[in-house]
Formats: sequence, structure tokens, C-alpha cells
Amino acid sequence: MKLREIQELLDAVVLAGENHLNDEVLCGFGSDLMSDVLCYANDDAILLTGLTNRQVLNTAEMANMRCVIFVRNKKPSDELIRMAVEMDMLIMSTRLILFECCGILYQHGLAGANKR
Repeated sequence: MKLREIQELLDAVVLAGENHLNDEVLCGFGSDLMSDVLCYANDDAILLTGLTNRQVLNTAEMANMRCVIFVRNKKPSDELIRMAVEMDMLIMSTRLILFECCGILYQHGLAGANKR
């Protein structure tokens, strides 16, 4: 699934990394626990989270995730947006809750990114 399709399905606003909207993604992982992301998420997934701190982008980078979607209409700081630009990472925000986002994406064919 292209990231552009995910943006449209979640009615998400692009905050940085718009050049990645035509990239393909095979799976997604939703969590507010960054330790779970590192332990359980497949590489190259998208990350859906309600956290908006710099640890989210650091964790995403360590897990080779090139896209983070902030749920519940969370907006990262300008500093975090600049950090995403420097990391060449797509970040978006949606008004939907995490549960809805995961359900919509799963229903449209995006697999879960669980290593186990």
C-alpha cells in the first residue's frame, strides 16, 4: 500500500516528508510503548502512536520505520518536525484514535508488523 493511500484513508495531514507519499509499505504497528516497537515491530513498518516526543522518531529510525502517524489529533512540536525533516522521515497527524486507524488500515489490506 502506498503511503499516499494511508494518508487518504486516515484523512491525515502531512507535517514533513511529503516526498515519501509514493513509497510502498507492507505493514504497520500501533503502540505508545516504544520498547514494544523495538521488541515486536517488523522493520520497514509504519508506526502509529499518540506520543509526540523525540524518542518516537529515534525509535522509528532505529526500527527502520520511515513513517510515523500521530493519532488523536496530536501535533508534534516544531522541533520534532525539523527533526523529521533532517531524518528524511514522513510524519502525519490524524484526528482518529489508534484503534480506528489500525482497523481501517487492516481492513484495506495492511498487515500487522508483529515479529512473533
